[in-house]
Amino acid sequence: MKGEHLGELEELVLLTIGSLYQEAYAVAILDEIKKNTNRKMDVTAIHSVLRRLEKKGYAKSEMGGATAERGGRRKRFFVLTQVGRKVLDDTMELRVSLYNKLPKLAFAGI
Repeated sequence: MKGEHLGELEELVLLTIGSLYQEAYAVAILDEIKKNTNRKMDVTAIHSVLRRLEKKGYAKSEMGGATAERGGRRKRFFVLTQVGRKVLDDTMELRVSLYNKLPKLAFAGI
């Protein structure tokens, strides 16, 4: 994974892009993250992360068609790239590997 480091928010946004599949646009990503994490953030933070992920080659985007519900404005949709999926796979593998090394300790009160 050398040189393929993901920040915590980048990882969360990238996972959300993948889970939303072809319906991943900034507001949908924000709503999904809020729904799953109760995390307070704004769409500006999501846009910033999306730009970084595209620059790193982990996601790509294209403009959708204009819709009447958005007053004729278009949405920018994001999808995982093959490299983005590989980085997520490697990240998950590392996390699970480290988690599995945790000693089986009993904590009082838990």
